[in-house]
Amino acid sequence: MLPITPQSYEDIASDFRWNIPEHYNIGVDVCDKWALREPDRLALIHIARDGGVRRYSFGQMRALSNRMANLLRAHGAAQGDRIGILLPQAPETAFSHVAAYKNGCIAIPLFALFGAEALEYRLHDSGAKIVVTNAEGAAKLAGIRDRLPELKTVFTIDGPQPGTVDLHAALAGHGEDFTPVDTRADDPAVIIYTSGTTGQPKGALHAHRVLLGHLPGVEMSHNLYPLEGDRIWTPADWAWIGGLLDVLLPSWHHGVAVVAHRFEKFTGEAAFQLLQDHGVRNCFLPPTALKMMRTVAEPEKRWKLNLRSVASGGESLGAELLDWGRKTFGLTINEFYGQTECNMTVSSNAVVMPARPGSIGRAAPGHRVEIVDDQGRQLAVGEQGNIAVHRPDPVMFLQYWNKPQATADKFAGDWLLTGDTGVKDDEGYIRFVGRDDDVITSAGYRIGPGEIEDNLLQHAAVKMAAVVGAPDAERTEIVVAIVVLNAGFAGDAAMKRELQQHVKTRLAAHEYPREVYFVEELPMTTTGKVIRRQLRDMVAGWRAA
Repeated sequence: MLPITPQSYEDIASDFRWNIPEHYNIGVDVCDKWALREPDRLALIHIARDGGVRRYSFGQMRALSNRMANLLRAHGAAQGDRIGILLPQAPETAFSHVAAYKNGCIAIPLFALFGAEALEYRLHDSGAKIVVTNAEGAAKLAGIRDRLPELKTVFTIDGPQPGTVDLHAALAGHGEDFTPVDTRADDPAVIIYTSGTTGQPKGALHAHRVLLGHLPGVEMSHNLYPLEGDRIWTPADWAWIGGLLDVLLPSWHHGVAVVAHRFEKFTGEAAFQLLQDHGVRNCFLPPTALKMMRTVAEPEKRWKLNLRSVASGGESLGAELLDWGRKTFGLTINEFYGQTECNMTVSSNAVVMPARPGSIGRAAPGHRVEIVDDQGRQLAVGEQGNIAVHRPDPVMFLQYWNKPQATADKFAGDWLLTGDTGVKDDEGYIRFVGRDDDVITSAGYRIGPGEIEDNLLQHAAVKMAAVVGAPDAERTEIVVAIVVLNAGFAGDAAMKRELQQHVKTRLAAHEYPREVYFVEELPMTTTGKVIRRQLRDMVAGWRAA
């Protein structure tokens, strides 16, 4: 843990030492540890869709997660088995994660807005044995169950559904005593699927130690977290690494209460109201959320906030947004950087070091982050190259699930290449320049074009398809599809809507192409690869016309 009294970055970084025990279990750490010390300590404040609020203590979470662990075991879940969790922010999401970890299983967080095709790939690839979901998720799974031979049981949290087990009724039949599996810190704990540029998503397999690896970056980005009275919230879904391992689990490691709420539709006004009503002191707000909140007139006059820290990541915020944050929140927004495979390795911290617009901060204590060339050779100050993290590092993934070659390709020697380019100055600040790959950053989500292209090609009208990102003031980028149609199909407005709906319903609402263009042929290299840079130039011209 970093010191909670402000010191220089240099002193904090030089004094830091990792303390990774041989045996470590995330579930025991974030739940049982506190439940046995202070069972009444507040763990979760859940705001339901109807506005009702329910509070859960760590003691209650331990009881629920133990019942859940016993239930999983009764349904055949053993150490190493994969457990899908297809839910939004909710108490069941939290205690299902804790139960999976305590049982030695591997949790698979799944975004509630995924369509059936996206779910089928992830569940089939991981070989998930059990899924915990709600009625909406169960309806999606119903159509693909026959293609998921490893999936034995689906639990639903909101009553019995066809082909599922009523979770709460089943929990009532199991006791609150459970002996957690004595996992090693290097044992696998969670698979988080990340989008790549070609083909299907890759499952980043992380060990239990990944939580400990997150702590320095989390503590830095929240102005030396935690302090007495801290309470945290994020609109980021717990299915993503930003919600799960940047907010929920590290906060519970520190015994900090987490506010949970899923907005039906995120608005700036609703976000400000939640921050006020629930006494939030710390929050992770993705850049898109900040931009939407910035459209609200004079929020500092309309709401009484009590924020101590605001963290944001995914892109450089810039001077204008930082100035708005100071005026609105009365503090400097801290920026951080990472990716699913190796997260929270760079951070700023306004109480430790001055913010530099355009910079994403400095290496979080314990992490070695440098700029290297494609062969892993460290570059000089001011030279542009790959942002890279040196191994071993406790926050670094173990491997891509079932993809040994992709795992090997992620490294140049002992450097994990993030796929992003940057520049480091003589004080260690890193400026994010751009992506080497073609992942699209939209509304806080990292979206790989490969999965969308594969989906479009399944439509009878589509002969070829390519997907790129285009700049957007609110979302950072939007998904744009460039399509070659088969003979006999017209590239009209109706076809655009049909293809958009095809992606929206089969993959996810946040992945559908907001713009679709029809062409006679795609620009290709001599080896048959789509030239995405040329496509982006073409899209820019069409949009400017």
